Amino acid sequence: MRTEIENFSTALESMVAGQAASLVSVTSDRMQASGFVWRAGRIVTSDEGLADDGEVRVTLAGGETIAAEVVGRDPSTAVALLKVERSELRPVAMAAAIPSAGALVVAVGAEAGTATAGLGLVSLLRGPWQSMRGGEIDARIELDARLRRTTEGGLALNSAGQAFGMIVFGPRRRVLVIPTLTLGRIAARLESHGRIPRGYLGLGLQPVTVEGGGLGVIVMSVDPKGPGAAADMHQGDVLVTCDGKPISGLQPLLRSLGPDSVGRLLAIELRRGGQLHQVKLQIGERPTT
Repeated sequence: MRTEIENFSTALESMVAGQAASLVSVTSDRMQASGFVWRAGRIVTSDEGLADDGEVRVTLAGGETIAAEVVGRDPSTAVALLKVERSELRPVAMAAAIPSAGALVVAVGAEAGTATAGLGLVSLLRGPWQSMRGGEIDARIELDARLRRTTEGGLALNSAGQAFGMIVFGPRRRVLVIPTLTLGRIAARLESHGRIPRGYLGLGLQPVTVEGGGLGVIVMSVDPKGPGAAADMHQGDVLVTCDGKPISGLQPLLRSLGPDSVGRLLAIELRRGGQLHQVKLQIGERPTT
Protein backbone atom coordinates (compact mmCIF):
# COMPACT_ATOMS: atom_id res chain seq x y z
CA MET A 1 0.00 0.00 0.00
CA ARG A 2 1.42 3.34 -1.05
CA THR A 3 1.97 6.01 1.59
CA GLU A 4 0.76 9.61 1.31
CA ILE A 5 4.31 10.83 0.83
CA GLU A 6 4.81 8.38 -2.05
CA ASN A 7 1.63 9.61 -3.70
CA PHE A 8 2.72 13.21 -3.20
CA SER A 9 6.14 12.51 -4.69
CA THR A 10 4.63 10.76 -7.70
CA ALA A 11 2.28 13.70 -8.27
CA LEU A 12 5.22 16.12 -8.27
CA GLU A 13 7.14 13.93 -10.71
CA SER A 14 4.11 13.88 -13.04
CA MET A 15 3.78 17.67 -12.87
CA VAL A 16 7.39 18.18 -13.94
CA ALA A 17 7.23 15.48 -16.62
CA GLY A 18 4.05 17.05 -18.00
CA GLN A 19 5.84 20.31 -18.78
CA ALA A 20 9.25 18.94 -19.77
CA ALA A 21 8.55 18.82 -23.52
CA SER A 22 7.70 22.54 -23.53
CA LEU A 23 10.79 23.65 -21.57
CA VAL A 24 14.07 24.70 -23.16
CA SER A 25 17.53 25.81 -22.08
CA VAL A 26 18.59 29.23 -23.38
CA THR A 27 22.30 29.99 -23.83
CA SER A 28 23.68 33.40 -24.82
CA ASP A 29 27.31 34.43 -24.47
CA ARG A 30 28.21 32.96 -21.04
CA MET A 31 24.69 33.17 -19.66
CA GLN A 32 22.25 30.29 -19.19
CA ALA A 33 18.55 30.46 -18.43
CA SER A 34 15.35 28.57 -19.06
CA GLY A 35 12.50 29.29 -21.43
CA PHE A 36 9.24 27.77 -22.57
CA VAL A 37 7.31 27.35 -25.80
CA TRP A 38 4.74 30.14 -25.93
CA ARG A 39 3.43 29.57 -29.45
CA ALA A 40 4.55 27.51 -32.43
CA GLY A 41 8.11 28.60 -33.17
CA ARG A 42 8.14 31.16 -30.33
CA ILE A 43 9.99 30.88 -27.02
CA VAL A 44 9.47 33.15 -24.02
CA THR A 45 12.37 33.62 -21.62
CA SER A 46 13.59 36.13 -19.06
CA ASP A 47 15.24 39.24 -20.41
CA GLU A 48 17.45 39.25 -17.31
CA GLY A 49 18.84 35.83 -18.25
CA LEU A 50 19.67 36.88 -21.82
CA ALA A 51 22.99 38.47 -22.83
CA ASP A 52 22.86 41.94 -24.36
CA ASP A 53 24.16 40.74 -27.71
CA GLY A 54 25.71 37.78 -29.48
CA GLU A 55 24.38 34.43 -30.62
CA VAL A 56 21.46 32.82 -28.83
CA ARG A 57 20.96 29.06 -28.83
CA VAL A 58 18.14 26.94 -27.45
CA THR A 59 18.48 23.36 -26.23
CA LEU A 60 15.28 21.37 -26.58
CA ALA A 61 14.03 18.55 -24.39
CA GLY A 62 16.21 15.58 -25.26
CA GLY A 63 19.37 17.60 -25.90
CA GLU A 64 19.12 18.95 -29.46
CA THR A 65 20.52 22.48 -29.72
CA ILE A 66 19.28 24.94 -32.36
CA ALA A 67 19.78 28.61 -33.19
CA ALA A 68 17.31 31.21 -31.94
CA GLU A 69 16.59 34.75 -33.06
CA VAL A 70 15.61 37.52 -30.65
CA VAL A 71 12.22 38.86 -31.76
CA GLY A 72 12.04 41.48 -29.03
CA ARG A 73 12.73 42.11 -25.37
CA ASP A 74 11.27 44.30 -22.65
CA PRO A 75 13.59 44.91 -19.69
CA SER A 76 10.83 46.67 -17.74
CA THR A 77 8.80 43.44 -17.39
CA ALA A 78 11.74 40.99 -17.84
CA VAL A 79 10.05 39.37 -20.86
CA ALA A 80 11.99 38.37 -23.98
CA LEU A 81 10.65 36.60 -27.06
CA LEU A 82 12.72 34.28 -29.26
CA LYS A 83 12.03 32.71 -32.65
CA VAL A 84 13.07 29.16 -33.54
CA GLU A 85 12.48 27.25 -36.76
CA ARG A 86 10.64 24.39 -35.08
CA SER A 87 6.89 24.76 -35.41
CA GLU A 88 6.15 21.30 -33.96
CA LEU A 89 7.18 22.22 -30.40
CA ARG A 90 4.33 21.97 -27.90
CA PRO A 91 3.20 25.30 -26.41
CA VAL A 92 2.53 25.60 -22.69
CA ALA A 93 -1.11 25.90 -21.62
CA MET A 94 -1.06 28.90 -19.27
CA ALA A 95 -3.56 29.30 -16.41
CA ALA A 96 -4.90 32.76 -15.56
CA ALA A 97 -5.70 31.98 -11.91
CA ILE A 98 -2.95 32.75 -9.40
CA PRO A 99 -2.55 30.61 -6.24
CA SER A 100 -3.14 32.35 -2.91
CA ALA A 101 -0.45 33.04 -0.34
CA GLY A 102 0.58 29.78 1.33
CA ALA A 103 -0.13 27.63 -1.73
CA LEU A 104 2.43 25.05 -2.82
CA VAL A 105 4.24 25.91 -6.05
CA VAL A 106 6.58 23.91 -8.26
CA ALA A 107 9.16 25.85 -10.28
CA VAL A 108 10.42 24.10 -13.41
CA GLY A 109 13.22 24.99 -15.78
CA ALA A 110 15.75 23.27 -18.01
CA GLU A 111 19.48 22.66 -18.24
CA ALA A 112 21.07 21.09 -21.30
CA GLY A 113 17.78 19.56 -22.39
CA THR A 114 16.90 18.12 -18.98
CA ALA A 115 14.08 19.41 -16.79
CA THR A 116 14.94 20.93 -13.38
CA ALA A 117 12.55 21.50 -10.50
CA GLY A 118 12.18 23.24 -7.16
CA LEU A 119 9.44 23.31 -4.53
CA GLY A 120 8.20 26.41 -2.71
CA LEU A 121 5.29 28.46 -1.41
CA VAL A 122 3.57 31.62 -2.53
CA SER A 123 4.87 33.96 0.17
CA LEU A 124 3.21 37.15 -1.11
CA LEU A 125 0.37 37.96 -3.47
CA ARG A 126 -0.67 41.54 -4.18
CA GLY A 127 -2.35 43.45 -6.96
CA PRO A 128 -0.81 45.19 -9.99
CA TRP A 129 2.54 46.91 -9.53
CA GLN A 130 5.14 48.81 -11.48
CA SER A 131 8.73 47.66 -11.74
CA MET A 132 11.66 49.99 -11.10
CA ARG A 133 12.03 50.25 -14.87
CA GLY A 134 8.42 51.29 -15.36
CA GLY A 135 6.91 47.98 -16.44
CA GLU A 136 3.24 47.39 -15.65
CA ILE A 137 2.89 43.92 -14.10
CA ASP A 138 -0.57 42.52 -13.38
CA ALA A 139 0.17 40.98 -9.96
CA ARG A 140 2.98 40.97 -7.43
CA ILE A 141 3.83 37.31 -6.79
CA GLU A 142 6.74 36.32 -4.56
CA LEU A 143 7.82 32.78 -3.79
CA ASP A 144 9.62 31.29 -0.83
CA ALA A 145 11.81 28.84 -2.72
CA ARG A 146 15.44 27.90 -3.20
CA LEU A 147 16.01 27.57 -6.94
CA ARG A 148 18.84 26.95 -9.36
CA ARG A 149 19.99 30.12 -11.11
CA THR A 150 19.14 28.59 -14.49
CA THR A 151 15.48 28.32 -13.45
CA GLU A 152 15.08 31.99 -14.41
CA GLY A 153 12.77 32.09 -17.43
CA GLY A 154 11.13 28.81 -16.42
CA LEU A 155 7.59 28.20 -15.22
CA ALA A 156 5.74 28.43 -11.91
CA LEU A 157 3.17 25.64 -11.57
CA ASN A 158 0.19 25.53 -9.24
CA SER A 159 -0.86 22.41 -7.31
CA ALA A 160 -2.78 21.16 -10.35
CA GLY A 161 0.35 21.32 -12.50
CA GLN A 162 -0.84 24.39 -14.44
CA ALA A 163 1.60 27.16 -15.34
CA PHE A 164 0.58 30.57 -14.00
CA GLY A 165 3.69 32.61 -14.77
CA MET A 166 7.42 32.88 -15.47
CA ILE A 167 10.12 32.68 -12.81
CA VAL A 168 12.49 35.66 -12.51
CA PHE A 169 14.93 36.77 -9.82
CA GLY A 170 14.58 40.17 -8.23
CA PRO A 171 16.99 42.06 -5.95
CA ARG A 172 18.72 39.93 -3.31
CA ARG A 173 17.72 36.79 -5.24
CA ARG A 174 14.06 37.28 -4.39
CA VAL A 175 12.01 34.84 -6.47
CA LEU A 176 9.25 36.61 -8.43
CA VAL A 177 6.66 35.37 -10.90
CA ILE A 178 5.63 37.37 -13.96
CA PRO A 179 1.97 36.33 -14.29
CA THR A 180 0.24 34.90 -17.33
CA LEU A 181 -1.69 38.08 -18.16
CA THR A 182 1.50 40.13 -18.31
CA LEU A 183 3.34 37.49 -20.33
CA GLY A 184 0.59 37.27 -22.94
CA ARG A 185 0.26 41.03 -23.29
CA ILE A 186 3.98 41.75 -23.56
CA ALA A 187 4.88 38.75 -25.74
CA ALA A 188 2.11 39.60 -28.20
CA ARG A 189 3.36 43.19 -28.44
CA LEU A 190 6.93 42.01 -28.94
CA GLU A 191 5.81 39.63 -31.68
CA SER A 192 3.95 42.36 -33.58
CA HIS A 193 6.25 45.36 -32.91
CA GLY A 194 9.55 43.95 -31.67
CA ARG A 195 9.63 46.28 -28.68
CA ILE A 196 7.57 47.98 -25.98
CA PRO A 197 7.58 51.79 -26.38
CA ARG A 198 8.53 53.86 -23.34
CA GLY A 199 8.05 57.53 -22.71
CA TYR A 200 11.00 59.90 -23.11
CA LEU A 201 11.50 63.44 -21.84
CA GLY A 202 14.98 63.97 -23.27
CA LEU A 203 16.14 65.32 -19.91
CA GLY A 204 18.79 64.24 -17.45
CA LEU A 205 17.16 64.77 -14.06
CA GLN A 206 18.19 64.70 -10.41
CA PRO A 207 15.99 65.09 -7.30
CA VAL A 208 16.29 68.35 -5.39
CA THR A 209 14.71 70.09 -2.41
CA VAL A 210 13.03 73.35 -3.42
CA GLU A 211 12.35 76.48 -1.44
CA GLY A 212 9.91 75.81 1.38
CA GLY A 213 11.11 72.22 1.84
CA GLY A 214 9.18 70.68 -1.05
CA LEU A 215 10.50 68.26 -3.65
CA GLY A 216 11.34 68.81 -7.28
CA VAL A 217 13.75 67.62 -9.95
CA ILE A 218 16.50 69.66 -11.53
CA VAL A 219 17.49 69.43 -15.20
CA MET A 220 21.14 68.37 -15.41
CA SER A 221 21.27 67.85 -19.16
CA VAL A 222 19.05 68.30 -22.22
CA ASP A 223 19.00 66.12 -25.33
CA PRO A 224 19.09 68.75 -28.11
CA LYS A 225 16.79 66.56 -30.23
CA GLY A 226 14.47 65.50 -27.41
CA PRO A 227 11.05 66.62 -26.19
CA GLY A 228 12.55 68.77 -23.41
CA ALA A 229 14.54 70.85 -25.88
CA ALA A 230 11.46 71.22 -28.08
CA ALA A 231 9.63 72.59 -25.03
CA ASP A 232 12.45 75.16 -24.53
CA MET A 233 13.68 73.64 -21.27
CA HIS A 234 17.21 74.37 -20.09
CA GLN A 235 19.90 73.00 -17.82
CA GLY A 236 19.28 74.27 -14.30
CA ASP A 237 15.49 74.39 -14.61
CA VAL A 238 13.75 72.93 -11.54
CA LEU A 239 10.48 71.10 -12.23
CA VAL A 240 8.02 71.56 -9.36
CA THR A 241 4.61 70.48 -10.69
CA CYS A 242 3.34 68.25 -13.49
CA ASP A 243 -0.26 68.56 -14.70
CA GLY A 244 -1.06 70.64 -11.64
CA LYS A 245 0.29 68.10 -9.13
CA PRO A 246 3.47 68.57 -7.07
CA ILE A 247 6.36 66.40 -8.21
CA SER A 248 6.93 63.95 -5.36
CA GLY A 249 10.32 62.72 -6.54
CA LEU A 250 12.30 61.48 -9.51
CA GLN A 251 11.24 57.83 -9.47
CA PRO A 252 7.47 58.49 -9.57
CA LEU A 253 8.05 60.80 -12.53
CA LEU A 254 10.12 58.24 -14.41
CA ARG A 255 7.66 55.45 -13.63
CA SER A 256 4.88 57.48 -15.23
CA LEU A 257 6.62 57.13 -18.61
CA GLY A 258 4.99 53.82 -19.56
CA PRO A 259 3.86 52.66 -23.02
CA ASP A 260 0.62 54.66 -22.85
CA SER A 261 2.44 57.90 -22.04
CA VAL A 262 3.97 58.38 -25.50
CA GLY A 263 2.39 61.41 -27.20
CA ARG A 264 0.76 62.77 -24.04
CA LEU A 265 1.09 66.51 -23.42
CA LEU A 266 2.32 67.53 -19.97
CA ALA A 267 1.74 70.91 -18.35
CA ILE A 268 4.89 71.57 -16.33
CA GLU A 269 5.61 74.36 -13.89
CA LEU A 270 9.29 75.07 -13.36
CA ARG A 271 11.57 77.54 -11.67
CA ARG A 272 14.23 79.30 -13.71
CA GLY A 273 16.36 82.06 -12.25
CA GLY A 274 13.96 82.50 -9.35
CA GLN A 275 10.95 82.92 -11.64
CA LEU A 276 8.09 80.50 -12.28
CA HIS A 277 7.49 79.41 -15.87
CA GLN A 278 4.82 77.26 -17.49
CA VAL A 279 5.79 74.93 -20.35
CA LYS A 280 4.05 72.28 -22.42
CA LEU A 281 6.06 69.14 -23.07
CA GLN A 282 4.91 66.32 -25.35
CA ILE A 283 6.29 62.97 -24.22
CA GLY A 284 8.31 61.27 -26.95
CA GLU A 285 9.34 57.65 -27.43
CA ARG A 286 12.55 56.52 -25.84
CA PRO A 287 15.23 55.81 -28.48
CA THR A 288 16.25 52.19 -28.84
CA THR A 289 19.92 53.04 -28.32
